[in-house]
Amino acid sequence: MKVGVIVFPGSNCDRDMYHVLTDVFKVDTQYFWHEKKLPSNLDAIILPGGFSYGDRLRAGVIAAHSPVIADVKRLASRGLPVLGVCNGFQILVESGLLPGVLLKNTSLSFMCKWTHLIVENNKTPFTNKLKIGQKIPIPIANGEGRYYADEQTLADLKKNNQIVFRYGEEVNGSTMRIAGVCNKEGNVVGMMPHPERAVEPQINPIDCKPASLIFESLFNTIGVTN
Repeated sequence: MKVGVIVFPGSNCDRDMYHVLTDVFKVDTQYFWHEKKLPSNLDAIILPGGFSYGDRLRAGVIAAHSPVIADVKRLASRGLPVLGVCNGFQILVESGLLPGVLLKNTSLSFMCKWTHLIVENNKTPFTNKLKIGQKIPIPIANGEGRYYADEQTLADLKKNNQIVFRYGEEVNGSTMRIAGVCNKEGNVVGMMPHPERAVEPQINPIDCKPASLIFESLFNTIGVTN
């Protein structure tokens, strides 16, 4: 199994993601600079968090036009699992791979805190080992994490089971407390909270197993035993 972690100018959670994949789960993982082409032998792609291009203009909008996004779209269209976390979610939305938009938090401030998610869809490559309604203790760290979609898009999300995670509490004003969504096919998932910061007991004071299942779901999808 080989996972590609995309690195943009301003990414700062790429090393966190790499550490979790290589040191915690022992998965062959490689960084890919945003100007490089992606090989066809990848089993999954992850767009990590951070502040690509310093969030200039709008979070994720410049990175969404990076050369690598064409390859991400090509591989996603073939069914390859793609996960965008925080800024990665913003990039997936801005690139059109996921519906909706991510706006400034209603507090108009950067939020860094622990919260918990509720699983709404356990049919994706990143949630198939989780249970519907399961709670995931997890941290958030963002200034533009408020998910918004118009009424028609929300109706489509509900109809197609594209709402993957909701916050278990009011966090940042996200519509319907949505914290993560997927594309209609289910192989592209975006989420604002950081699972890579929640899988180790040393840094997760509550319960690290639920967040670990996000990664274990991917391994289950690919057919890898960890």
